[in-house]
Amino acid sequence: MDNKRVLVTGGAGFIGSNLANALAADNEVIVVDDGYLGTAENLESNVEFRDESVLAGGLPTDVDVVFHLAALSSYAMHEDDPCRGVRVNVEGFVNVVEQARQDGCETVVYASTSSIYGSRTEPSPVDMPVTVNTGYEASKLARERYAEYFSNHYGLTLAGMRFFSVYQGYGGAEGHKGEYANVIAQFADDIAHGRSPELYGDGTQTRDFTHVEDIVDGLVLAAEHELDGVFNLGTGESYDFNTVVDLLSEELGTAVEPTYVENPIPESVYVHDTCADYSKMHAETGWEPSIEFEAGIERVCSVYK
Repeated sequence: MDNKRVLVTGGAGFIGSNLANALAADNEVIVVDDGYLGTAENLESNVEFRDESVLAGGLPTDVDVVFHLAALSSYAMHEDDPCRGVRVNVEGFVNVVEQARQDGCETVVYASTSSIYGSRTEPSPVDMPVTVNTGYEASKLARERYAEYFSNHYGLTLAGMRFFSVYQGYGGAEGHKGEYANVIAQFADDIAHGRSPELYGDGTQTRDFTHVEDIVDGLVLAAEHELDGVFNLGTGESYDFNTVVDLLSEELGTAVEPTYVENPIPESVYVHDTCADYSKMHAETGWEPSIEFEAGIERVCSVYK
């Protein structure tokens, strides 16, 4: 993508800033972020930053493409204040897309979630039945339904990207997220500083860990191909938390043992295992993950060496 005017909501956050910085080399990029989970310090100087909420009027939606990544992105955030979760994740989405539509923008790429697949050790295809067990999942599925409305009623193209456990490490743009960072970033920081990483339950839960650079590539391809519908961005491979700790410890040259704690999320709604089937995304765009997990672990740990 080049010579486009682009809006990235939530663009000062982890995934958003990686996307905004990558696009800014060849495009005019505007970021809207209220600073809740993002910081302007994540952005390069050639990115225009606006400290605004996605619930505001007069947003800079007179663009060629909107990447809507702004969200309250954790289980706890929605349980603490369900109404705020709806306002930000659902009303904020509709507000941005409607303003974009009125300004003549016809291409939207937005963040959904893989959590709606529930716990699965087999790769999850996008056409399988999905389930909502939490407020967070409900808000993301609502986005998908509103995207379907905007597509069917107004002819916009809206690509919902179901992310699988995106990571980069505290050496990248995850540092400001603290307890909301991916477990890889948290575990690595604990181990590097001699702290015992805390694992929920027995550490056998698995995630399809996907490096943020692959996510950025997928988002850009979705816009370039003007995709419509929902798509998975994940590797198709999963690793359990115990293995993650072992790999991090080996890479950092330490022997820190994990601590196993009770899971604060009810087992009835906790997603124990995830794994992506990205065949639809590959068929539409040729996208496939390029960063092997072991190479990703090396990148995460490099900041501590």
